[in-house]
Amino acid sequence: MEANKVKIREFLSRHFKNHDLKDDEDIFALGFVNSLFAMQLVMFVEGEFGIRVENEDLDLANFRTVDAIATLVEKKAA
Repeated sequence: MEANKVKIREFLSRHFKNHDLKDDEDIFALGFVNSLFAMQLVMFVEGEFGIRVENEDLDLANFRTVDAIATLVEKKAA
């Protein structure tokens, strides 16, 4: 799972240049995410990890933190 977190952090850090994002920080609460970026994040997750994010997976809780995204990836890849 740590390798997945590294990839997720690298992707997010390109968009949150002046913030050292911690794995449990809520990217929505920090104000970094708009609707366009949310879609980019979903597309990144699907493309990078070769999974399909279904409608039922499109819950903010699955994308709020690096930890949550990594957990979703692990669940979908299993």
